[in-house]
Amino acid sequence: MTQLLRLLGLGRRGGHLVIGVDAVRRMLQAEDVRCVVIAADASPRAIEKVVRLAEGKRVPLVAGPDAVTIGVQLGKPPVMAVGVRDRGLADGILQSAPARQRTED
Repeated sequence: MTQLLRLLGLGRRGGHLVIGVDAVRRMLQAEDVRCVVIAADASPRAIEKVVRLAEGKRVPLVAGPDAVTIGVQLGKPPVMAVGVRDRGLADGILQSAPARQRTED
C-alpha cells in the first residue's frame, strides 16, 4: 500500500490525477482515465457512481487505503476516488496493488 500511496503522490505532483468522485466520473465518461483507485471505505454513492461506470468502460479498479489516508497523501480532505490519466503511472499502480474485487450481495 505504501508504493500505491507513493505513486499517487508522484501523480499528483505531475498533474496526472483526477481527484474526487464527480471529477473521476466526468473523466471516465470522456474516456480519459487509465485506472481508478477506490478508497477501502468508499461510500455506497461513490461505488454506485464510479465503480459501475469504470466497470462498464473496462477501466481497471484498484483497492486503496481509507479515504483519509489517500486525502493526506494528496494534500486534500478525505478522497474516495482517484482517476489516473497517465498510462505509465497507471501501469505502476496496477502492478503495486491487486485489482479491486467487487462482491455481489
